[in-house]
Amino acid sequence: MKKLVIVGCGHLAEIVADAIIGGILPEYELVGVYSRTVEKAVYLANKMQRYGKTCLACRSLEELLSLKPDYLVESASPAAMKELALPTLENGTSIVTLSIGALADTAFYQQVIETAKKNATRVYIASGATGGFDVLRTATLMGNASARFFNEKGTNRLRRSVVYDPILETEKRIVFSGTAREAIAIFPTGLNVSVAASLASVGPEEMQVAMQATPGFIGDTQRVEIKNDQVHAVVNVYSATPEIAGWSVVSTLQNIVSPIVF
Repeated sequence: MKKLVIVGCGHLAEIVADAIIGGILPEYELVGVYSRTVEKAVYLANKMQRYGKTCLACRSLEELLSLKPDYLVESASPAAMKELALPTLENGTSIVTLSIGALADTAFYQQVIETAKKNATRVYIASGATGGFDVLRTATLMGNASARFFNEKGTNRLRRSVVYDPILETEKRIVFSGTAREAIAIFPTGLNVSVAASLASVGPEEMQVAMQATPGFIGDTQRVEIKNDQVHAVVNVYSATPEIAGWSVVSTLQNIVSPIVF
């Protein structure tokens, strides 16, 4: 049985917890949870306990890591990922992360690689709201590849962002165009998947990203496109809610222990 812990106890974390309760992840036991909002951690731990599962609501990352988990699921934020990654890997604990934007920082990315190697641990990048990492990596290995990423959001999702303009309430517009590294600096959580796609292909400096604001649009569209001399692939994913990200963590956890890996 693999010992699992979670950092960030919102709705996506609850999807993972429910998968354990429902028997979808029989190889794992959720032994601890941690959130900066203590009440959220307590709620999730209590839910596990109601189903006869022992789970501790921890008050710090140190307390969580003292449980000696095999895997830590990060569903908090890129800032949280930057804080927890190195001590977690040094603890002998591998990470499944949704906050891929943290890895757009080249120096930090290299530190993560070196720390994981030194401690025989790994960082698994969940696909979140996109996909096609296998074809992105394959096409890039073939050489001479270029890639671009497109995201569409409703205007209401951008009202508190630096790109908001009242004209977006009535007109569809491209509100950002640049590299994946530039995108994550402006949208720390809203374009995580563009960084994931870039790391699977041409890198954050070379992946071209565009974000479109559409009045009345619900959900997210993520489209990644890669081309080389022989291949042209497009992966287009629409999701009405963020739930696909939580389920992508469940899928990653299944892959980790499965004799057949997709």
